[in-house]
Amino acid sequence: MDAAVAAASAVVMDRLIARQSAVSRTVQHALASDITQLRGDPELVQLLGSSVAGNVETIFHALRHDISLGNIEPPTAALEYARRVAQRGVPMDALVRAYRLGHALVIDAAAAEVNEAGLDAQTGLAVFERITSVSFRYIDWISQQVVVVYETERERWLANQNSARALRVREVLATPMSSAEADSDTLTAALRYPMQRTHLAVVLWWPADCDREDGLARLEVILRGIAEAVGAHGHPLFIPADRNTGWGWVPLPATASADAIEVARDFLRTQDNAPAVALGVPLRGVDGFRRSHHQAVRARAVAIAAGTGGVTAATDPGLAAAALLGENLDAAREFVTDTLGALASDTDNDARLRDTLQVYLRHGASYKAAGEELNLHFNSVKYRVGRAEERRGRPIENDRLDVELALLLCQRYRSAVLAGN
Repeated sequence: MDAAVAAASAVVMDRLIARQSAVSRTVQHALASDITQLRGDPELVQLLGSSVAGNVETIFHALRHDISLGNIEPPTAALEYARRVAQRGVPMDALVRAYRLGHALVIDAAAAEVNEAGLDAQTGLAVFERITSVSFRYIDWISQQVVVVYETERERWLANQNSARALRVREVLATPMSSAEADSDTLTAALRYPMQRTHLAVVLWWPADCDREDGLARLEVILRGIAEAVGAHGHPLFIPADRNTGWGWVPLPATASADAIEVARDFLRTQDNAPAVALGVPLRGVDGFRRSHHQAVRARAVAIAAGTGGVTAATDPGLAAAALLGENLDAAREFVTDTLGALASDTDNDARLRDTLQVYLRHGASYKAAGEELNLHFNSVKYRVGRAEERRGRPIENDRLDVELALLLCQRYRSAVLAGN
């Protein structure tokens, strides 16, 4: 650097250092005014001032004493400010924009001092170019530093917040709570979810052998899609259960509760490569939050045991009974075999006979009504019912309820309860 330029630069920087407090205040006030995300929190605004002051002092002294950027450390307050805004959920672009705007204001202050110093045009231009060049490199360097700190802190903070949130959810789900513990306003604040509303519980999962890196993120996207489709009254709550499974709750307005399950089912049919989903019954309040989830979990257990995907809802006919009967699959399989005999064989022909017999019994042992549902002549229904009784080895009049339960288990669990498995 030319000796004249160096001398002039020292004069300008001495003048800037003498008024660096005023420059810092100007920058702080402008940032707090122009960037809305940085307002409103007195502690955050105060720390913003310390961050600005630290950056101004660092760059001014680096310019005054010709200190290489490789030999300076990021201001402690600047790094702490990045951590705090990450914890408050302030977007990163607001933080980066603050550095751009602050830099522009510092350049304006430097230009004013260059003009006030009475330098000749060539020297003044050289000094200003040096200040601009060094300060731009500083802003690029410090921006990278604070972005790394922001991202690290944001990930850590979210992980801690989500862990605490998940733990609180599991506490709510574990056991019925006292009226004090179950206060919906307290839980709403803790979980950031409207506990006083009607809840549609959702369990979403990928197959056990799935190894998607974005698995949980994709499940959360699907949950948000369900919430939008059913007209949710607030944001859904999502909690990872394991690496392939998520628990969700959708807060519903009263007008959406009646058809929420069918609307959710219709939405999921439109999704390519959708996960398997189980739905509880929409229920209100803290107790409804818990009960709807338990219903969805039982529906999932039935779907997994049967090896089925798609959507399984607690409101599906016979699902609740099948879930209870199927809690011990070995016992359920033995019951099916004892009750249905050879009719419990895992063949297409026996499946057809079981389906016909189930419809026949559901219609009060009416061949005609069963034929109308199955689109068969009543004599065909009569033949199939007779064949089913032959395969079973005995008539159904004496233990009809057992037969209906066994057929329900076959319908829901399929090959998991059939002979040979």
